[in-house]
Amino acid sequence: MTAVLRLGFMRLCQRPATTAGAVNQQRFISGKTMRGGPRVITHKPFPYKEKNYNVFTSMIDKTTPRLNDNSKLICVEGPIAAGKSKLAKELAAELEMLYVPEANMDMYYINPYGYDMRLLDPKMPESCRSFDVPKFCKDPNHFLAASFQIKMYMLRYSQYVDALAHILSTGQGVVLDRCCYSDFVFMETMHKHGYISKEARSVYHELRQNTIYEVLRPHLVIYLDVPVQGVKDKIKARNIEYEVNSKVFTDDYLRSMENFYKQHFLKDISIHAELLIYDWTAGGETEVVVEDIERIDFDAFEEDPMEKKMKDWRFPNEVEWCEARIKYASQKPDLMNYFNIPCFDVPELLRDADSSKIYRDVWYNAPGMKYRPGYNEDMGDTGLLTKTKSPYRDNIL
Repeated sequence: MTAVLRLGFMRLCQRPATTAGAVNQQRFISGKTMRGGPRVITHKPFPYKEKNYNVFTSMIDKTTPRLNDNSKLICVEGPIAAGKSKLAKELAAELEMLYVPEANMDMYYINPYGYDMRLLDPKMPESCRSFDVPKFCKDPNHFLAASFQIKMYMLRYSQYVDALAHILSTGQGVVLDRCCYSDFVFMETMHKHGYISKEARSVYHELRQNTIYEVLRPHLVIYLDVPVQGVKDKIKARNIEYEVNSKVFTDDYLRSMENFYKQHFLKDISIHAELLIYDWTAGGETEVVVEDIERIDFDAFEEDPMEKKMKDWRFPNEVEWCEARIKYASQKPDLMNYFNIPCFDVPELLRDADSSKIYRDVWYNAPGMKYRPGYNEDMGDTGLLTKTKSPYRDNIL
């Protein structure tokens, strides 16, 4: 009801500025080479991490004037060790977009003061100890595997909301290394090979259904296709100990992941976003990918109102753009609250009362965890009596 009242108030106050017809983004993406130099910034980026963007701010700070041809969201996907990070970084540099690295459990366990919460494991009950990718690779049958994958989805979702906030607040595009839309590929693969129970999988999909439709699908997905043997060779070549010696990355496991990617994720996302697929077995040239991106007409489907491709990014007026910006830039805690679905019938996702008590006592007495970030005097924070807000965007998991 609050959102409805807010939207009605915005439409009433901004009616003179509302133009007839949909307010759409520009057709093409262009790189520095095509433009002949860096982009000229015409509107100062809004500092969404420091300032709140609300109904009243939207009356004087519009959203669409900042958007340009590169105000797009690109996701680079592919199997393990395919070369996604390298390509994503190079694309971001050429297209002058923000590069966002793949989500990992360091985002969850390393607090804003740099303290690694995994150091608390000896004091924690077994059900409350840390679990991350290295531990999964060594012991995939551990009962914490299910909560680990749910946390990974939460981290990717949080990262994706930040990406949307960045685009709408600054006009700069974003290149993501994996995204929340493809996370289910890992869940399904882990479940198929017996690492996650049917009940935990059900909870995951309930959470996904509760959250995924709140965000806008990407403009473009780039999939780097590498066959199973090629993935194994790349894992061996990059020589990360826990990957090389893992019993997880068998031919069957990697083949299952490939099938879920191609038969489910790519098939669904191609309905809503542009899709480029490359054989990346021997790597590839970023320049070729950039040229292919520059040929895509992202506005080709605007004439048909029933067309699903790019539909998420078709807003009828400036008010709707501002409402989306408020949602992702200032209401992230509300979006993350959609993960709070109680489940009492999945043992691997539960903790007993005694363990939870120990966990809270240990976790919230660790360095930098007693109070919100910025309010811990023992960690060097100053000016506690004069502070009026905290960095809520970075303190929600």
